[in-house]
Amino acid sequence: MSAIPTLDIRRYDTDRDAFVAELGAAYREWGFAGIRGHGIDTALIDGAYERFREFFALPSETKMQYHLKGSGGARGYTAFGVETAKDSHYPDLKEFWHIGREIPRDSRFADVMPPNLWPSEVAGFREYGYALYTALDELGTRVLRALALHIELPENFFEDKTDVGNSILRPIHYPPITAPDIPNVRAGAHEDINFITLLVGASAAGLEVKSRVGDWVPFTSDADTIVVNIGDMLQRLTNHVYPSTTHRVVNPPGELARKPRYSVPFFLHPNPDVVLDPLASCISTDNPSRYSESITSHEYLMQRLREIKLA
Repeated sequence: MSAIPTLDIRRYDTDRDAFVAELGAAYREWGFAGIRGHGIDTALIDGAYERFREFFALPSETKMQYHLKGSGGARGYTAFGVETAKDSHYPDLKEFWHIGREIPRDSRFADVMPPNLWPSEVAGFREYGYALYTALDELGTRVLRALALHIELPENFFEDKTDVGNSILRPIHYPPITAPDIPNVRAGAHEDINFITLLVGASAAGLEVKSRVGDWVPFTSDADTIVVNIGDMLQRLTNHVYPSTTHRVVNPPGELARKPRYSVPFFLHPNPDVVLDPLASCISTDNPSRYSESITSHEYLMQRLREIKLA
């Protein structure tokens, strides 16, 4: 069985045509790739993780002060056992926090992109959290440049469509699993909603990706690799040229299940008013348009959040 590729993004500047071809091929086949050489400082990643772990170790009543009822978890804290993968009977075994884009409160998107919450109990949470948000946002822009070239669009095609995107940094805590034979998994089989997801911290075992033939393929990356996968919005916009692949986080065997797992995905979203109609460059006689009705990225997001019980 072929493995999910890991590529060095520095080759975009030194060997562009080959890198774009290899990255595009990885996404067409898997919807997933590992990205190394990304330049995000290890001290920033480690410092952010340290603050996130500190927050999740707080008492439940303290964390719940940062839960915004009726917000769909758009900002702040979402408790353990709430999010449920579409069509799953059991909630995921996780709790998480959401950091969103900081925008002026007179922005035209202010009604759908609320201000962030910041836990006062954890020193440096805001500084490290938002610095990591910014770094991953910039890396996502670089990945999208390569993907645009691969489907014969201008390099900067996506930039004015994501510059005020409703993107989310989601620190996740999967607590130790102490009960035997529970039916839940840490994250049930699902596809991501957004354009692309950048995952910091897939170096702990558990992430599995479903291949085209239906096998579950473990993807445990090196510590310096960020896993980047296609989401449903980009799949729709590219008329399935880039597939949004089903993936899950399984419970580890034996004693490993009794250890917590932390991961930090960054969900890169388009601007709320972007219309997700298939691009002309992705429609052909072999791949006719799969969608007849228009929908904006915000309408699509709300539809999907209802499905996973966050709205």
